[in-house]
Amino acid sequence: MRKAPISYLSHISRHKPQSFAPFPSRNYISDPSSPPPPSSSSSSSSSPLVSHTHLKPCAKTHVLFFKPNQFRKNPFRNMDTLVERPTQLSSRQRKVKQKAELEEAFESAKTTEEMLKAFKDMESAFDEGELGLASLKLGLKFDQEGEDPEKTLSFASRALKALDKDDKPSLLVAMTLQLMGSANYNLKRFNDSLGYLNRANRLLGRLEEEGFSGEDVLPVLHAVQLELANVKTAMGRREEALGNLRKCLEIKEATFEKDSRELGKSHRDLAEAYVAVLNFKEALPYCMKALEIHKKQLGQNSVEVAHDRRLLGIIYTGLEEHKMALEQNQLSQKVLKNWGLSSDLLRAKIDAANMEIALGKYDSAIESLKGVVQEMDKGSETRAMVFISMAKAMCHQEKFADSKRCLEIACGILDKKETTSPVEVAEAYSEISMQYETMNEFETAISLLKRTLAMLERLPQEQHSEGSVSARIGWLLLLTGKVQQAIPYLESAAERLKESFGSKHFGVGYIYNNLGAAYLELDRPQSAAQMFAVAKDIMDVSLGPHHADSIEACQNLSKAYAATGSYAFAIEFQQQVIDAWESHGSSAEDEFKEAHRLLEQLKKKARGASPNNHPVKALPLPHTIVSSRSSETDIPVSQNLSSTN
Repeated sequence: MRKAPISYLSHISRHKPQSFAPFPSRNYISDPSSPPPPSSSSSSSSSPLVSHTHLKPCAKTHVLFFKPNQFRKNPFRNMDTLVERPTQLSSRQRKVKQKAELEEAFESAKTTEEMLKAFKDMESAFDEGELGLASLKLGLKFDQEGEDPEKTLSFASRALKALDKDDKPSLLVAMTLQLMGSANYNLKRFNDSLGYLNRANRLLGRLEEEGFSGEDVLPVLHAVQLELANVKTAMGRREEALGNLRKCLEIKEATFEKDSRELGKSHRDLAEAYVAVLNFKEALPYCMKALEIHKKQLGQNSVEVAHDRRLLGIIYTGLEEHKMALEQNQLSQKVLKNWGLSSDLLRAKIDAANMEIALGKYDSAIESLKGVVQEMDKGSETRAMVFISMAKAMCHQEKFADSKRCLEIACGILDKKETTSPVEVAEAYSEISMQYETMNEFETAISLLKRTLAMLERLPQEQHSEGSVSARIGWLLLLTGKVQQAIPYLESAAERLKESFGSKHFGVGYIYNNLGAAYLELDRPQSAAQMFAVAKDIMDVSLGPHHADSIEACQNLSKAYAATGSYAFAIEFQQQVIDAWESHGSSAEDEFKEAHRLLEQLKKKARGASPNNHPVKALPLPHTIVSSRSSETDIPVSQNLSSTN
């Protein structure tokens, strides 16, 4: 994620009588005498909010607010002007003066070392309860530097013990809880992080209910929501993370002026998050809004507009609008070239080649990729992706020997990157397995996918990829007749993808359909009917009841009920199949006739006749699920969801 500084509003204390010390953000520590940031800004550096994207962990941020009063200065300074000699100070007055000087020294400290020294001096004069604010400031300083999360957690814990003394909602406690969440996130203690952040979120909700100023609460709430999105993404719960990212955008819309540059970036970030869960339809309007704002604010030839267009190309690819995707990509390339952004330009060229492959322009794509590969470092993962794309084009031309040679070169590069770039290598192996699958080399494809799965199981944030790869292995095992082996892979895939994409995602529907096919193959028709019923319900919602694969799931459900002897249900669902194919008109005439034939067979069976067996169709998980490459690297070519083997 891109990191941006975050400044909190200096007038936060006007609703409360007491004054507090200033608190630093992770990314910025400001002079407390500086004016508060404007309500709208043309630069993210003065923003009270932080941009985010789904493709990488979001930048951790903390609110920064200043009270109008600092730790109190020495109240006795310059009070001797009316006498020749200073008045003798009492023991109590000396202690007050000492504390004031220690506080002043801590406030004036700039570096971490200076702050630690001043804090250590304060420990001898203050009790633990009085050190809460200073502990919080030190914790934020360490989190800003990002190098020692254990120390961040230590100071955050001290601050929480000092500040969280009663059940009254407090903005300071919410900030401390957010810091605790951030530190635990950096230590990969995701469950602990989630607990602290959820409590901070509830506390901020109480503050809003009690009428606490929105301009005080919103920056803290944004930081908490953003951190929740980080943690849930890291836990593989990407669908839930989307809700937090939408909340972040709502907060920014309430904070910034309409069509500000910051809002443009936020819309693009949310579009990227939807792309990560393969929801291209939802991603499209957010990306279009980002493009509209950036064109208005920065002009057609800005880098931001170029990035928007490249993402738009990826979204159109996911929507199978390959011509529109290529148009956006070419417009993006022109701007990137003018700005001399060579690395971004090379990635855009790889995207364009994949779009040409989707359009059947294989020779053009291969020539483009040959030019790109000359500009790549020989050992880079991106170079490996170029060879994978080249292999894809050659495979479509049935040049299998050349395709395999390209895949071997890619694997040779990737073998050396497994430990340093496990996510990128896992994605690449998944792509390579698809090429072998296309060439009917299923054992090689399965072997590569199992290797990929072993890598992903060690990466909790890649749970969605783990589920996708498990689903692919299960389907290939079904395809090669290894039904019993397929079931545990499919069951695991269903659980992983439900947690990552939601229970009604179309990919989950495909997995349940394949589980039904497996159970029916094992002569367990009742279990099969249950799986097909779930698949049909999901596909009707996600794809629509008239989608070819939704109809196929309904057809399979009819067959499963027939196998259990429940002919009334079987006939009912077979009639639904006929009605659905009829809506396709002449383009589905053959399917319509076959559905009628099966209906007549069911009616005969119900009257005691024995119909001919008709095989249940297992549906491969769409390639858009298996390879959800981010916009920072090569993108996959999305296959039509109705394609089956």
